[in-house]
Amino acid sequence: MILKGTPASQGKVKGIARVVITLDKIDAFKPGDILVTRATSPTWTPFIHASSGVITEFGGALSHAAIVSREYGKPAIVGVKDATKLIRDGQKIGMDAFEGSIELED
Repeated sequence: MILKGTPASQGKVKGIARVVITLDKIDAFKPGDILVTRATSPTWTPFIHASSGVITEFGGALSHAAIVSREYGKPAIVGVKDATKLIRDGQKIGMDAFEGSIELED
């Protein structure tokens, strides 16, 4: 399955998706995971820095996730409808943040 969103910080990466809705559920996140969430705010910044990529359901080119991802050189795709529902926690995924596509592996 391929999901589409808005490219916010260019790059390509494959890895393990870590679906985190609120920071009180961040315990399973490990450095190098791909962070999948609804949106971010400044308190999420250390996790964006530690991630290998960021996917959010909301936001655009000037959203927090997009700006911080660009600063840290992390691929980011924003505005991915229902990403936290369609991507399973722990699932292997591939991100193409040049095209704004996410490939879900089984």
